[in-house]
Amino acid sequence: MNFLRGIGPLEIFLIFVIIMVVFGVGKLPEVGQGLGRGIRLFKDSLSGKEEKLEDQETTKTSKSKK
Repeated sequence: MNFLRGIGPLEIFLIFVIIMVVFGVGKLPEVGQGLGRGIRLFKDSLSGKEEKLEDQETTKTSKSKK
């Protein structure tokens, strides 16, 4: 991760403040959850776990509808 070497604590704080302004405090958990889900999907697709993940997603959506 050579691109992160030039980023200091002040820059990270500034990026965090910009994200808070753009998305707002209420949307931040949803954005984090979506980002985590996207990263998980990407990792699982690389390792070939697509079918297992689809089963988990259908189970989650059926539980949330009840």
